[in-house]
Amino acid sequence: MIRICVAGVTGWTGSAVAAAVREADDLELVAGVSRRAADCFSSVGEALDAVEADVLVDYTHATVVKENVLAALERGVGVVVGSSGLTATDYEELDALAHDRAVAVVAAGNFSVTAALLLRFAAEAARHLDAWEVIDYASFGKPDAPSGTARELAERLATVRAPAAKVPVEETLGEREARGATVAGTQVHSLRLPSFTVSTEAVFAGPGERLSIRHDAGESAEPYVAGTLLAIRAVPGRVGLTRGLDRLLD
Repeated sequence: MIRICVAGVTGWTGSAVAAAVREADDLELVAGVSRRAADCFSSVGEALDAVEADVLVDYTHATVVKENVLAALERGVGVVVGSSGLTATDYEELDALAHDRAVAVVAAGNFSVTAALLLRFAAEAARHLDAWEVIDYASFGKPDAPSGTARELAERLATVRAPAAKVPVEETLGEREARGATVAGTQVHSLRLPSFTVSTEAVFAGPGERLSIRHDAGESAEPYVAGTLLAIRAVPGRVGLTRGLDRLLD
């Protein structure tokens, strides 16, 4: 039995994950963390000091996710990270601490299977097409940019190679910011508009042709639940950081 603590347990995705954990025969929900619910712990540290847990699942906020993950790792608890806001540098730090504590961190910008396939297909496209950019669509009120999905996609593409650029970004005439942010060598353009949840599009191009690979999230948290449970079950026996749900699909 894997004992689970869910941070963000009253949230959109966290509540759906908690419900799925309760229904699973091999998982046990031992604690929930929420700053709004009176029947939950108010911090990850408080929860993990009070109960024995094997895995922390974090679906909170970009401003607190790193603090939560550190609190779990310092107590020897593995982590599944579903929150955005962590940088490549943050992940290097968490990987080192996870190895030091001999536990695992499984992180994904998006825990849906179709988003995982976006990473896999985009990496394959980058092997055959020289130029690409990423468009990151998210809700009107999302405070962080780019989204975790877009950042993870850019960092995955960097493992293949750097995109070609006819005019280097630093040589842009006019407003440099119009070319977007450079994330792991890829230009990422973040749109924050009403009616979007999270959509991520990789646009590849060659002479006379283009290829767009796009993932659109719907209005339900259901697509993320199965991937999160897969990640939870992958934590025991692993050590260090695993980035991307697609790493668990083989």
